[in-house]
Amino acid sequence: MRINQYLAACGVASRRGSEALVVAGRVTVNGEIATLGTRVEPGDEVIFDGAVIAPQGYAYYLYHKPVGVICSMSDPQGRDCVGDVLRRMEVPEAVVPVGRLDGDSQGLLLLTNDGEMTNAILHPSHGVGKTYRVQIRGFLTPEQRRDLARGVELEEGMTAPATVRHLGAWSGGDVLAITLREGKNRQVRRMVAAVGGEVYHLQRVAIGTLTDENLVPGGIRKVTAVELAELRRGIGMDG
Repeated sequence: MRINQYLAACGVASRRGSEALVVAGRVTVNGEIATLGTRVEPGDEVIFDGAVIAPQGYAYYLYHKPVGVICSMSDPQGRDCVGDVLRRMEVPEAVVPVGRLDGDSQGLLLLTNDGEMTNAILHPSHGVGKTYRVQIRGFLTPEQRRDLARGVELEEGMTAPATVRHLGAWSGGDVLAITLREGKNRQVRRMVAAVGGEVYHLQRVAIGTLTDENLVPGGIRKVTAVELAELRRGIGMDG
């Protein structure tokens, strides 16, 4: 098993995050500083930041991130972050967020130590939809909504087609449901701005088949076995 896969299986970080830890020289295997090419075999001793680590059972939590909580395990600026929440909630497993959600947005986050599932959800080739309930300042024309669905030009290129549904209106404008199958930085806000609109409030309401309209901001719970099986099937993993 590659060292980044091993670290992800131990719940240390995602595979990509684990690569950064290895490059930083924070991991040794049998007393040797690991490199990105290091492989871990049964019986090897792996040490991260001075502590021996080993793979643990997989855990899956659904968390409704409130506005103001940062999607990281620590924050050098001292802002409240997911890592702080997990410590306050005394979550026993070393789970990490799958993907990100902006500090000024709220909604569902999957927290897990399952690196394979993390990769499947985040990789664009799997096309896993993330759905957002979006309150717009003012009203978009049907053509603007069609432009959102077709894809818009951002600095890094065209966005992939999205699913856009008009849910109705709030006191200040439209309410849309937007489903993305990619994860560019602040993508929904930038897409809406690209067609001439402005997001007032943004909430992620679904990750693939995983959703819970009754989970209040700040709430966290374990993903059920039925939910997990549906999610795995939906992202092309074995059920």
